[in-house]
Order: sequence, then structure tokens, then C-alpha cells
Amino acid sequence: MAPQTRPLRNFDVITNPPKGHIPETMPSRPPKLNNLGKECNIGLNTYHVTQFPIKPVYQYDVQIIGGAVDSLKRMVIGKVWHSKTIKSKLDPSWIFDGNKLAWSLTKLPGEQTIHVDLAAERGGKPSEKQKFQVIIRPSKVVKFDLIRGYLDGKCDWQPEMLESMSFLDHLIREQPSQKFTQIKKSFFADGQARFSLGNGIEAFKGVFASMRMVNTMTGPQLSINVDVANGTFFTAMPVLQMAQELCRGNSTNEVSMLFNRSKANWHSSPLHRFLKALKHVTVLKKHMRGKDGNPAPEFKIHRFLDKDPYEITFDVDKEAKTKSTVAAYFKKQYNITCLRDMPCIELTKKGEYAPIETLLIPQNQRYRLKLDEKQTSGMIKFAVTLPAERWSHIQQGVNMLSWSTDPYLKNYGLKISPTRAEVKGRILPTPEPTFANGKIDARTASSGRWRIDGKKFLTPNPKELKAWGIGIINYGRGPCVAQSAASQFFIQFKKIYGVHGGKVGTAPLLVPLQIARGGEMITDLWNAVGNKFQMKPELLFFVVGDRNSEVYNRIKKSCECRYGVVSQVLQSQHVSRCQDQYISNVCMKVNAKLGGSTCRAASTVLAKLDPTFAKIPTLIIGADVSHASPGSEEGSMAALTASMTTDFTRYAALCQSNGQRVEIISTEIIMKQLKQLIELWMSQPAMRGCVPQRVLYYRDGVSSGQYQHVLEQEVADIRRLFKAINPQVQPKITVIICAKRHHIRFFPAPGHGDRNGNPNPGTLVETGCTNPFEFDFYLNSHSAIKGTARPVHYHVILDECKIGPMVLQQVTFEHCFQYIRSTTPVSMFPAVYYAHLASNRAKAHQQKAAVSSGKKDTIKGEPKMRAYTLNSSDRPAMEILDLLPLNNGQDIVGSMWYI
Repeated sequence: MAPQTRPLRNFDVITNPPKGHIPETMPSRPPKLNNLGKECNIGLNTYHVTQFPIKPVYQYDVQIIGGAVDSLKRMVIGKVWHSKTIKSKLDPSWIFDGNKLAWSLTKLPGEQTIHVDLAAERGGKPSEKQKFQVIIRPSKVVKFDLIRGYLDGKCDWQPEMLESMSFLDHLIREQPSQKFTQIKKSFFADGQARFSLGNGIEAFKGVFASMRMVNTMTGPQLSINVDVANGTFFTAMPVLQMAQELCRGNSTNEVSMLFNRSKANWHSSPLHRFLKALKHVTVLKKHMRGKDGNPAPEFKIHRFLDKDPYEITFDVDKEAKTKSTVAAYFKKQYNITCLRDMPCIELTKKGEYAPIETLLIPQNQRYRLKLDEKQTSGMIKFAVTLPAERWSHIQQGVNMLSWSTDPYLKNYGLKISPTRAEVKGRILPTPEPTFANGKIDARTASSGRWRIDGKKFLTPNPKELKAWGIGIINYGRGPCVAQSAASQFFIQFKKIYGVHGGKVGTAPLLVPLQIARGGEMITDLWNAVGNKFQMKPELLFFVVGDRNSEVYNRIKKSCECRYGVVSQVLQSQHVSRCQDQYISNVCMKVNAKLGGSTCRAASTVLAKLDPTFAKIPTLIIGADVSHASPGSEEGSMAALTASMTTDFTRYAALCQSNGQRVEIISTEIIMKQLKQLIELWMSQPAMRGCVPQRVLYYRDGVSSGQYQHVLEQEVADIRRLFKAINPQVQPKITVIICAKRHHIRFFPAPGHGDRNGNPNPGTLVETGCTNPFEFDFYLNSHSAIKGTARPVHYHVILDECKIGPMVLQQVTFEHCFQYIRSTTPVSMFPAVYYAHLASNRAKAHQQKAAVSSGKKDTIKGEPKMRAYTLNSSDRPAMEILDLLPLNNGQDIVGSMWYI
């Protein structure tokens, strides 16, 4: 029998589990696999462990002391550990975690102290800053009999198993980390084909590898998940050339001119913002070379200064008796004449400066910031590959890891199968997308794409559209689309929307808008339409000339927060083409915003599995928290969605700022935003003012280490909220975590997938990559348009509703067919998909931080400030503000404003 305690979430290796991480109860894996639909053969990018270490492994605590202030930094620690002295004192089997732990097959008699002098090893001048002591203390013995017993179901989980898993995880990474560039669990080799993304940034492929416990048909097993890793890096080049690339300049003279213009307001200047991308990047000094003749040693950039080398003075000696400018020092010491009007660089090594032209960026320096639009487009082209090509890259990655020749694996006795796992999956029965006047048959729907020509929407807009208008934006060179073309487009729109069942009374008002008016152009359209129809506008269209996000966000901010009106932005080229299929797609969005729904997924499967399912008042909640890109000062956005109909075709949504990179949704948001959504659900005619009897809570974006926090905080807050709404009725709650940020991929056998080699919609996998003891599954619900499909990982962490695993899996799949703005099934459960859309849209509702000197766009009163502060030596403190609230005068909260 499998053990009853289920402590380790998803069985990813967690070396430092947070307090409260292990729950007392967790839904167990269903005793039987899903048998709906038809069987299919699926290859997985996982490789099973075939042999454990047999010998005892001795764990040691490692302390490195001495040297300079930065001796605690990992780069220095790594140099000390891999020094010649350490290698001569310890045998090759030693493994180090890069911080404080080491393992070996050798049992030391007691504490050992090893003295390391890095300067002496390099043949350099003696320096106290380069002298270290490495203290190694015996800690414990790592044994693997508990892991084997746990996998065999003979014992419960014990904390000591974490130590074994942690060691095994470090074991499989030890050899690759010495040979390749390591970024967390990914490795990148030199000599790989590199793809330029522009402006000094490049991409190339590596390999990801991670150990986990998985469920197989023969029982629980350890497995290695191997996948392609697509990394972004700085192109190897001189730092001065990189500065030119980052500034989008044509020559270094442009950098110089930009520097002179930026000095007065250095920290807020564009040049400073560009150059901040190079903070902590490793560089080489061109004028200093090692024994092999190549530039050495390595340093890291701390910051770019607002002075050139002729303006910076420093102490040449320790006693501070001699001072020199950086320029004079480099001329005397290296006979280098420094460039003027170029920012000098301060290195992380205290008191060290370098002229920008003396430094080189070596290969494989990671680029951590968000790519711009052009770079993102290039990255997608580079990363997106069809299954056959992706599998080829995975095999190359396995060859890179070279398990069979890895000396560490051999020493410790760990063996990994070179053959991928092959499992039996299921293709779930396809529902029929049903409209008001017909349906799409299951055979057509199973292909993952259908047309809606002549189909009437399941529910059209409940109220006839009367007051609506179109703003055609002029960018200073004339309108972005001819008025005649716009008129023809909206004549066709009115006609096609009518065919789909939409109710439109009058023709719209076309209004020319000037981009130079900024936010006031939205007011111009609002006023013109309101005056024309003598009522508040119900819908505003905007025709734009490009995909400028600032213009888009400005439109959405004013429409949703100032006026409370739904809006639709159209690209001018699409308006000019006036294609019926595009117009139908626009109609789906408009219909949703005006209160209608496109279709519902109809099937007889659920009725047979659970005849009572549709009869129990059920609320589905979706939740997502989106975070700003690295280096951004913006806050995190929490979004909550709630179903508004008994067939779950419509969802209302609300958003709020959630601090700085905080994943768990705050109590305040649950108690305010979710309360508003629940009360809106209860006010729907079909709900008759009742509290739901059960709640399905689909939560996106949570790592396995945060599952318990979701239960202890978010779910606990939801319970308190329902108790406050109605103390007599407490709905049962089932919580499903949805994750797409994983590395599991499906590779169907020939004839078991689509023509591109991707899995068919409805492909369900419950073995080979899932948790051995907990209820989780991987579901591919969509048809991949390009690249390799990524299934969604669903993990049930609370199941009070007890609706049954097959019912839950079928519901999750079928609802993907009634995504309101698509004629395809989507990849993720719609409630979560909508929350993702809403959280991204919430960026348009942001207030500028209080430190900003710009004019504030407040709606009613001053915005409330959150108690989250950002601090940096390069900028003043900033506070995360509440979002501007939606103006709900026309019930925009109840509309699907975010679609």
C-alpha cells in the first residue's frame, strides 16, 4: 500500500523547504486511471533512474573564511573550492553545492582546515585579500534505504529523505556545472550555434535537467526530466561596443554625445537606463593577461558613473598618500590613453575603476532583462520548434550530459536509463461546441479548429446596441485609415454581427482623433458619441496605426477607469482588408463585452459520469498573479475571475496590485475584490441570491513550494469571506493548481498525434511524469498552431467537493472549448486564462509612483498607497499604489471588459 502522508509537493527537489511547507493531508492519487476516450502511446522527455548509490555518502559542512569583503560571494567561493590546493588535498569524488555543503565517499576523521592562497597559485603578488581558510566539518551520513522504502510504499515520508534527494540533485549537476555555463538547472555549452536577437543580445540552446519522483505503471520511481533550454546572453564584444548596441547607436561618438547630455540627470537618463543592463556582468580586462595570453582575471561591473576617467580620483596606495585620476593611472601603468566623454566603470571589487574601452564581455554572460518587441519576436522564431526538431535537441542535450561517462555518477553508483519513458495516455471524448442555431460536430471539433460562418452566438448582447462610435487616430500624417474604408468595415461588421445574432440598432458615429491630444482624444470620442445619441456611449472602437502599447494602455485606462465603457481596439491594416473571418473574431469579443456568450461545450459524457453535476450550484473562481519583468519597478498584479452563468460561459473579473513580486494573493484583495464578484454571482437571476454549494478554485502560477501557502492563506481567506456573507452556508472547496511553466512534453507515437507530431486535443497523461502519491495530471487540451505543444499540469491540493477524478478531468477539458473569443479549444482552463488576460490588462490601470514628478491621473480622490517599498542605491524609494478602480456606472465589472 502507498503511504498515506503526502508531504513533498510535486517531488521536485527542495533543498530549503519553507516553514509550514508540508501539509498534513493532501488528496491522494486516484486508485484507477481514467478510461474515457481512446488509448494513445506517448513518449515523454523523462529518463528513469535504474540504480541508486549503494555506498554510504558522507555530508560535510563547509566554511570559507578570510580574504576580502567579497569573499562570501559565490564566484570567489567557487574559485577557492576549485583551487589547486583543494584539489591536491581532496580526492576527485568530492561534490560541493557552491555554498556550504559538500559530499564525499571519503570519511574524514574530524574537522579539517585547508589554507588557500589564490594569488600564489596564479604567480601574482602576495595579498592578504587572496588568502582563505577552508574548514570542513563532518555533518551526517546520507543513506538511500529510506528513499527506496518510500518508493516501494514500505514507509512514510521522513525529513531525512530531503537530504538524500538534495544530494542526488547535486550529483547529476556536478559534472555538467564544471564543463558548461550553468543557470540554475540548465547548462549551456560553448561552440553552440548562436542566434542574434539584435542590440548586443543573442540566444542559443542548452539543456535542462531536473530529478523528481514520478508515478509509473510499475510503481513510484526516480526520474530525470530533460528538456531544451533557450537562453539569452550578451554577445561577446568590448563593453564600449556593447554600450553602442544597447543605446541603438550607429557609432561610439553617439554614446559620447548621449553621455554629455545625460550627466545633469544621470540616474533618470536613457543612457543610464540602457547601461544598467550590464550591472553584475562579468568582464575581462584587455590590458591584463594570464599565462595563456588571454585576458584575465574576471571582474564584475558594479555601475556606470556620470564622470569620465579624467574626472575620477582614487587612492593609489593603502595609506592614501598618493592620489591619481583613473586616466593618469592607466597612462602610467599600462600606457593607455583613455577616451574622454565616456562613462567610467566602477567594478564590484572595492575601489577599482576601469575606462569603458578597456573591458571585454566574454561569452555566455546571461541577459536577465525583458526583451524588447523586436527581440521577443526573434526569440519566438528561435525557440519555437516542431516536435521532431525539439526531440532532436533534447537528444543532443542528453548527449551533453553524458550520464554513461560521468565520473561522479560512476563513483557514486547512480545509473540513468538512456531511453526515454513511454506511457499509455488517453484522448478524452471531444465535446460539441453548441450555438443558438446548431453545433460543431465532435469530429470537426477534435481537430482543434472550426468555423462559425452562419452560426448564431449562444447568447447575443441582451440589450440592443444604440450609442457607439469609432475613433480613427491621426498620427500627424493623416488618419491611419481612410474614412471610406472604415465606413465599409463597420457596415460589414453590423451585418455580420447581425448574422451571429447580435442586436445593433443605429449606425455608429465616426470621429477623427488626434494622437497629439493624448488621453483627451478618448474624451473627444466619448463626448461626440454621447452628444450624438443623447446617452452614455455603450461601446467605443479605436482604429490605431500600430501596436504601440502606450496608446493602447491609455485608451483602456480612460475607457475602463474614467468612463466605465467597454472598448475595442482595431489595427488599421485589418480595417482596410475588411475580411469576414476577422470581423467574426471581432464580433466574438464585442458580444462578450456587451453581455453575450459565444458557445457552450455540450457532451453526454458528464451526464453519464455524474448526473447531478449540473444541478449543484457551483461557482468557478480563477486566479492569477502576474509579475513585472526583471529590473522593473512595477508591482505585481492579482486578478480574480468568477463564473456568472450556470453553463460557465461568462466570467467577471477584478484586479488589484499585490505588492512587489508577491505571489500569494493578499487578504485585502480576497475580502474586497472577490467579495464583489461573489455578490455579483449571487445577484444573477439563475442564482436566486443563494451562496454556491461548491467552489472550484483554479489557481495559476504557483510553485510546488507555495501550495501550502495557498491553502493556509488564500483558501482560508475565501472560507472567512463566505462565512461573512452567510454564516449558515459554507460551500465545499476544491483547489486545482494550474501550471504551464514546466518542462514536460508529449511526443505521440506515429498515428497517435496530429500531422505535426503534436498530441491531439484531449490527450491526458497520468503516469511517467506525475506525482507518485498525489492527485495530479497533465492535459493537452489544444491544437498547437506552431512549435511543440505544452500540456498544462493540473494538481489538486484540496478536494472537498469529491466530484471524482474523471469528472474533474473531463470538466477541465470540455470548458476549454467554450473560451469566449476563440474558435479553437484553448490550452488552459478558461477561468485561469481570463485571469491572466485581466492581470495583464491591469497594467493599464496603474497609478504612477508617488516619486514621479508627472501629472497624476486620478479618478476620484487620492489613490491608496500599498505598504510595499522598493529600495535601490540608484533611485529614490518608490511605493506600489492601488490600481485605479473600474468605473462601474454601466456595470463594466459584470461585462467581460478584459477580453
